[in-house]
Amino acid sequence: MLPAVRQLELLRAGELSVAELAEAHIGQIERLNPALNAFADFDAERVRAEARRLDAASRDASKGTRGPLHGLPVTVKSSIATAGYRCEIGSLLHEGDVPSEDAVVVARLRAAGALILGTTNCPEFLMAYETANLLHGRTRNPWDLERTPGGSSGGESAAIAAGMSAAGLGSDSGGSVRVPAHFTGICSLKPTPGRIPGAGHLPPCVGPFSTLGAIGPMARTMQDVSLLFRVLSGQDRHDPASPPVALREPSVEALRGNTIGVFEDDGLLPVTAETRAAVRAAADALRSEGFRVEPFRPRTLEPLRQLWWKFFVQCGAMFYAPAIRGKEDRLSPIFREFLRIAEAPPPLTAASLLDAWAELDLLRAETLAEMDEHPVVLCPVASLPAFRHEERTWTIEGRAVDYLDAVRHTQWFNVLAAPAAVAPVGRSSEGLPIGVQIVARPFEDETALGVAAIVDAAFGYRPPAMATLSSIALLPLTPYCL
Repeated sequence: MLPAVRQLELLRAGELSVAELAEAHIGQIERLNPALNAFADFDAERVRAEARRLDAASRDASKGTRGPLHGLPVTVKSSIATAGYRCEIGSLLHEGDVPSEDAVVVARLRAAGALILGTTNCPEFLMAYETANLLHGRTRNPWDLERTPGGSSGGESAAIAAGMSAAGLGSDSGGSVRVPAHFTGICSLKPTPGRIPGAGHLPPCVGPFSTLGAIGPMARTMQDVSLLFRVLSGQDRHDPASPPVALREPSVEALRGNTIGVFEDDGLLPVTAETRAAVRAAADALRSEGFRVEPFRPRTLEPLRQLWWKFFVQCGAMFYAPAIRGKEDRLSPIFREFLRIAEAPPPLTAASLLDAWAELDLLRAETLAEMDEHPVVLCPVASLPAFRHEERTWTIEGRAVDYLDAVRHTQWFNVLAAPAAVAPVGRSSEGLPIGVQIVARPFEDETALGVAAIVDAAFGYRPPAMATLSSIALLPLTPYCL
């Protein structure tokens, strides 16, 4: 399956029409989606009609020049407003919701010429690392149907990993583009909040979620992720959380000026041996490319995780309380589980929330000062690869590791508001993908992307077996590395 950038090259050269490329993706969706259940809304005829329109626009010079994504088949997580498509946030309480206006980032996708295939499944209200709900059911991992593709952007990761979509958009307040990328062997970026505008996300990224949350690109290669970032980033002047930061293009030599700090665990909970091996392999690959890589682990990780718990888990439950009151019987088991987790600690008081907010600024400053000597960090995405549906506890290195603790590695960087990219590197003993996380300081997204692209080039995406058993002739079916 070709990278998005290569698909675009074929379209520009006239070797493929938009309609032909769309038909290849429609065939893959019709073949694989019944097993994977990645889509929340897909209509083949609507896709074909839009593909014909884009082909006609290509032939008509009066329509103007092609956009940078002209004809590229993409998907959008069903929590990002996409006009004319169901965006129900995986909840029966929003059944049938179809936005009349695009989110800012979706409007930019369309303006760039992208062909929207449909919207993808997510857990109810986005509050899980597994994708299942009462509205659309369970999404499965193309590497092993008994396992989850992650959450909350699990439908998006499954669609991209299986070649049903060239690339797409997820969102991330606690690892929701990074954990699914890691679980399915693709690439992603959680950008600095606001670098890709968040207006139109459902629910809105406001309050603490303006720091925690971001809409992020997902694709099979870091080159593709970087392309989406360049096309979609830029200030939204109506969004107070969207900064006026210009795009940068750091050279490889400039990237090498960043000493990379690497750690395999946080010193509190273990990770699998294969996860450690993947981090070491990525570190070795960067050293071989001339980077200085040193052991480094911020001292603030556990305090950051505790703050994430307060803001994401407890404040998240508080945000949803008015909307779900009196409707609890219509909530999915996975969201009920989240509510039980959120209700376990003592409720937040006004004073404790104010203290947490102040502590957040102090901890962010402390962490960024620690990163002066190591402005790029390499670490795991999670303690383990993709888990089986509904699994919640694992034994790793002889110790029990529970659900939210197993993915704590992403949560730190939401609280820090730092850009964090994921690239696939290793494999578990069961053949499951293992990614690594490359983190930079806030607003230095291009640095995270650049370093992650070097890691990706050394290892790269491999298609799951079920995605290669296809009769589609338009897309190569052999593994590739960029």
